[in-house]
Amino acid sequence: MRAGAAALALAIAVAFPFAGAAQDSVPGEYRSKATFLATFPSFVDWPDGAFTSPNSPFIVCVLGDFRFGTTLAEVSRDSMPHGRRVSVRWIRTDQQLRGCHILFVSSSELARYSKVIALVQGTSTFTVGETREFLAAGGMLAISFEHEAIQFDVNLGLAKEAHFHVSSRLLALARRVVDPADSTKG
Repeated sequence: MRAGAAALALAIAVAFPFAGAAQDSVPGEYRSKATFLATFPSFVDWPDGAFTSPNSPFIVCVLGDFRFGTTLAEVSRDSMPHGRRVSVRWIRTDQQLRGCHILFVSSSELARYSKVIALVQGTSTFTVGETREFLAAGGMLAISFEHEAIQFDVNLGLAKEAHFHVSSRLLALARRVVDPADSTKG
């Protein structure tokens, strides 16, 4: 039942525009992105050993614009992807990146994308950014707010390499799915 509710919430967050006043465009964008981030983990399976115990929370780390992190903490308060509560951390140093299950990298960190992604490579960290350049730098998912609605692209090849399983229900909502393995077949 929870998976059905999560699917509905994700579909609404992606498919329907944010119904806020024009002057609230930045907060509306952040709220929409936060809703997406609080919901999408229900559609991703983490690699074995990613969590220290069955009750461990999802640790969502925010690097960059901290206003977004505050909105994410508020929106995800009641979220329970895979039966786990969500814990939001604000990252100020590279050393704090350890232990993140989801790393959201703000567009304010554009110049550091490659470095930050390299720091979490080989860990059970699903990387999310908010520009198209994020996928090219090695990120797994890029969300954007276009035409007053959430759009997202998924680098499925990188997610698979890192042993994440991304649900076809999430992929069906993506604007673009990149999977280099598919282009080498045939």
